[in-house]
Amino acid sequence: MSWMKWLPWRFVVRYAARRQGFLDPIALLARLHSFAQPSEVGEPIELLRAGVVFHARGLINSRVIQHNLDWVWPYWIERQFDPLDVSFIPRAFSITHINLTHRNWTAVGHPDCPELPIVDPRGLLTPLLDGWSLDGWLLAEDGRCLLPSRAADCRQRQDMDCQDIDAGVRITTETEMAGLALTSSAWVALEGGVPVCKLRLQARADSDARLVLALRPANPEGISFIHQVSLSPGRDAWTIDDAQRVEFSRAAERHHVSDYRHGDVFIHLQDRDDQTAGLCDVGMVTAAALFPVKAGETAEITASIPLAAAAPLAADAWNTAQRNRCQLACPDPQYQFLYDAALTSLILHSPDDVYPGPYTYKRFWFRDAAFIIHALLCAGLTDRAERALARFPARQTALGYFRSQEGEWDANGEVLWILQRFFELTGRPPAAEWLGPIRRGARWIMRKRLSNDLDAPHAGLLPAGFSAEHLGPNDYYYWDDFWGVAGLRAAAAMLEKADPAHSREFAQAADDFAAAVESSLANCEARLGRPAMPASPYRRLDAGAIGSLACGYPVQLYAANDPRLLDCVEFLLERCFVKGAFYQDMIHSGLNAYLTLHVAQVLLRAGDPRYLELMDAVAALASPTGQWPEAIHPLTGGGCMGDGHHVWAAAEWLLMIRNCFVREEGDRLVLCAGVPARWLDQETPIRFGPAPTRFGPVSISITPVPGHPPRVEWQGDWHRSAPPIEVRLPGYAPASPQAGAGSVVLVKGAPGA
Repeated sequence: MSWMKWLPWRFVVRYAARRQGFLDPIALLARLHSFAQPSEVGEPIELLRAGVVFHARGLINSRVIQHNLDWVWPYWIERQFDPLDVSFIPRAFSITHINLTHRNWTAVGHPDCPELPIVDPRGLLTPLLDGWSLDGWLLAEDGRCLLPSRAADCRQRQDMDCQDIDAGVRITTETEMAGLALTSSAWVALEGGVPVCKLRLQARADSDARLVLALRPANPEGISFIHQVSLSPGRDAWTIDDAQRVEFSRAAERHHVSDYRHGDVFIHLQDRDDQTAGLCDVGMVTAAALFPVKAGETAEITASIPLAAAAPLAADAWNTAQRNRCQLACPDPQYQFLYDAALTSLILHSPDDVYPGPYTYKRFWFRDAAFIIHALLCAGLTDRAERALARFPARQTALGYFRSQEGEWDANGEVLWILQRFFELTGRPPAAEWLGPIRRGARWIMRKRLSNDLDAPHAGLLPAGFSAEHLGPNDYYYWDDFWGVAGLRAAAAMLEKADPAHSREFAQAADDFAAAVESSLANCEARLGRPAMPASPYRRLDAGAIGSLACGYPVQLYAANDPRLLDCVEFLLERCFVKGAFYQDMIHSGLNAYLTLHVAQVLLRAGDPRYLELMDAVAALASPTGQWPEAIHPLTGGGCMGDGHHVWAAAEWLLMIRNCFVREEGDRLVLCAGVPARWLDQETPIRFGPAPTRFGPVSISITPVPGHPPRVEWQGDWHRSAPPIEVRLPGYAPASPQAGAGSVVLVKGAPGA
């Protein structure tokens, strides 16, 4: 309320803080803001809110975990708290204890189901968002105990047999120790149209043993409270906090419960007394249902947890979702697996909105959405992309701002760009209901720009903002400006026929905006003594310059050989790469799969063969289930920041593969420019398609003949006439076949560009 500014609240806060011996929070905030450019918006409230929740959990972790290290904890805790492990982090003056070394998990689910259970690297299943977990243990009669989270090694995989409508996507984890073997499988099945999360445990032992289904008040982020649990009269189900139910496929032979005061139920597995209910006032109930395992025989138990769904789901949803997908067939098992896993990730995370992750990032950002929807479109998953785009207008303010968070000045450009891509790739004109949002979105960019008449390096740019949080503190980011220019050009193109007057206005505005960026970049070149583009007019060259690559990928505002673009890449490769991948030393402090692929995309466009080294590095960083966390710890190889199943990274892998086979450059199509030469050392045909392009979908086939030139064939379902086509397979002379041709036999020559 406006009258609040007249109250002496700043004085009251300062007085109270000083009286209690604390730092003056007002002065501290002023100091913090002094390290950033003045901005109308600081950190977006969404990120602040998420950060507070995140560290509140970390504060609880610090009060619970380190004082109870005899409990069986999730894998990340067992590793991060072990002083002999490379993942160890001293706790000392850390206020919060959070997962910084193994932020890895993989989502399972069903198409159009909003619930996304996650499985950690040792099979721990968290069926409900930010909730408790289920684990499996194996206890031999002689005292040996197989605990996956403490095992030195295990095998984990993702199976994607979408023909099996009962399983869909399944994560299987296998753990062994002398004489004991335990396999857990997690998936989501439909029962009467209702999604049900399943955990199947299979155990085998060389002596009599017990298979343990354990209820855990923790997950991959730390503590998740359980206050009450009760075993059903038939001993085949748990009721948890009077809200959730876990059903067993058979009755438990023994059952134990414990609370915080008495320690982990793990300590009580050998107790003679059987308990059927537990209560804990601090929310640390643990429970264990035990099932007999006879020596030399396999025992099995399946736990089922019903999930929420707005309406009954279709049993054949997996097949329907993938019916028109763009398919890859290649001789590289890892590349093939990662492509298929990326498709699966995109389907699971687009129930209506698109989400960049199943857990930490199960929320909406326009920035992530633009890249994810682009991947959906390029994969042929058009219906899912259209459904997500249809939700955009409701998020547009009356002034035209597409708002998911305040201060996201790149959002409008990204929305307009992805809209244009949708209409291009589908061959449709913009529907009438989109014309208003397009006009308002473009006008917002025009109004938001600063004056060209400012006597400052940021004249004519967008205001300082938080933008992509991995670029640094508030600043006048070129990332925002490149998206702004691209958005205006997209608006002009979309309105060219329906509204020529506004189309011309937005095209002129784009030219004016681009001229301001050019002038600012010229000042940077003079200041830095090289053409490489920093993150903003006021920054030195640092890791934040990764954002300035947007002008080359994905929006292609600059030519593939633009010296500013290429010099920026050279700086990043020289100064910001670790173990072959881009290391973002600001905020993320880890290796970034999706940002590494941004660099690879620029190299691919430029015909630089180093793109493949970067692709191989990213493939090597993938988890056994074919996923990447947002940022990867350079030493442990585990996730150190963000969601453990990062869908933007999956989208970028799919887009990278797509551009290796086909990409648009102006009025032409470039085919096969990134297909690895090593794939040609065998005789199995390589296929990709149908791949949507702005000219129409195209299917590509390469027939390798070891020792002889390969044949490249293509078939297009063009929106209009066939575009000019260039075939640029690495290791062979570029070929420009005549119009109407559908194949070419290449000859040895200069590498493709």
